[in-house]
Formats: sequence, structure tokens, C-alpha cells
Amino acid sequence: MTIRLGYQIPNFTYPDTPVERLFDTVIAQAREAEASGFDTVLVMDHFYQLPGIGTPDQPMLEAYTALAALATATETIQLSTLVTGNTYRNPPMLAKTVTTLDMVSHGRAILGIGAGWFEREHDDFGYEFGTFTDRFERLEEALNIIAPMLRGENPTFAGKWYKVENAMNNPRYRGQIPIMLGGSGEKKTFRLAARFADHMNIICDRGDVPKKVEVLRQRCEEAGRDPATLATSYLAMLLPTESEAEAEKLLASVPPERLARVFVGTFDQIAEQLQKDVIEPGITGITLNLVRHGHVPGTVAAAAEALKPLVS
Repeated sequence: MTIRLGYQIPNFTYPDTPVERLFDTVIAQAREAEASGFDTVLVMDHFYQLPGIGTPDQPMLEAYTALAALATATETIQLSTLVTGNTYRNPPMLAKTVTTLDMVSHGRAILGIGAGWFEREHDDFGYEFGTFTDRFERLEEALNIIAPMLRGENPTFAGKWYKVENAMNNPRYRGQIPIMLGGSGEKKTFRLAARFADHMNIICDRGDVPKKVEVLRQRCEEAGRDPATLATSYLAMLLPTESEAEAEKLLASVPPERLARVFVGTFDQIAEQLQKDVIEPGITGITLNLVRHGHVPGTVAAAAEALKPLVS
């Protein structure tokens, strides 16, 4: 399993689209991604829309219900979250959920997982948020349960946060379902990725990519793992424009603090930026979103045409 070119759908607010037709637009994006050469479609695991994208009351679909539906509407593309909030589900139940998605999709599921971070969702929905340390302790314990279950073992585990006894997970479509961690934490996230993951999606400012790649390699070596066995990708928000002049105008409207993770310009310009800032430092894959334009037919295909050469 690897993600060379992933398409994330983080936005479910589409102009002139009534809510009852919303998911038709999601399906259309997934099918366009599949047809144009993306290897993975991903959705966020959130209950509210995120700050910086929209307002909390805007539409947000439950991740695994949406992915299961997309499994029946697509044929070959991998399906994942970027990423599942560990705090929202009991670990063996999450293993069961992802394994069922793998069954429904005939072997196309990836478990994307992270520690969880959106405090308001926890508070509003009644999930314990806890401290930063708490959440990473819980994630490590969860991975000690989930990883064996995804490869057909029946773990028994008793920790501070979770306890299971001979937890079975049947039926399974494949011998093992791949695990992807998402984040940028050099001490905790990267260490867990080196121990448990098949893939690491790095979410950071573009200027930090070289350092993140080097630290991830160090964590693999500390764990006795060949860094080449841990695939990597980078999450990029794209704001495509029709011309350089339009790009300059749009850049002037983007807050400076967001420019470090936003790629603005024509698709050719964006490809050049990603090549220089992401691929050359050592990242092997790109996961992108098109928050403003992804629902417009042809936009996803245009992104694929420009970016496939970077990761082929």
C-alpha cells in the first residue's frame, strides 16, 4: 500500500447544491479522482467544519458512513480518513469498522489515525478530551490493540485507557489492512509511525518539510526499521487560478500565516512549488484538497494531470 496521489474531500458546502444532493457531488468528485489517476480518496473525521475552511454549523459527514458509500460508487481507488480521531471510537470497534470498510470495498481500506485535537467537538459531543499527553497515551494503547486486529490476531491488552481480551475481528478481506498516521509531531507521532505504520502523512509548513523528513528517518532508525519501508505523503491545500495575475491577487488576500501550507497559482505553478518544497526534500506522495473548487467538474482531473508526473 502506498499513497502517491491522494484526493482529500474536506468541504461539503457546495454553491447551488441543495443538501439532499450533497452526496451526489461527493460521489462525482471521488469518481473523477479515480478516473483521472488519483490512487486514494480521503475524508476528514470530524463532526463540525474546521476553522479556516468554514463555520462549525456547515455540513460535515460522518467519515466511515461516507467512505462505505463511496466504496459502492467506485471500483479501484483506496479509501481512508485523514485522519481518524482515536478519541472518538473504542479501539476494537474502530478495527472492526475499518475491516468492514475493507470488506465492502474489496480490499481498498486504509486506516488513517491520529491522536485527536479539535477540543470543541469533544466538549459538544461528550468525549473526554484530556491533556496532550493523555491523547497520545491513548493512541499508543489503541495501536497496540488495533494493529494486531488488522492482521488477524486476537489481542489481549490491559492498559491505563483500554482493555480487551482475545478480541476477534472477522470476517476479513485481506491478511492485513495498512495503517497511516497523520501529523507532524517529531517525538510522539513519528515514533508511533516508526513502530506501527505503513505510511506517514506529514502535515506541516512547507519550509519544515526537510527537517520533518530527516527526523522521521531518525525515528525509524531508533526503532530498528529501514526508513525506506515507511512511505510518506504531504497534505497540501491548493487554490488554483486561471492566470498568474489572478494568483497574485489571491495571494494578497490569504493571511500570511496560512501561506506556509497553501499552494496558490495555476496548476503548472503549483506543480513547480510542490516539486521544490515537498518532493525534492524526500516526500514520496502528495495528498491534496481543493476546498474552493473541488466540486467543479474537471478541476480534480486538471489537478491530476499537472501533479501525476511529480509522483510517478
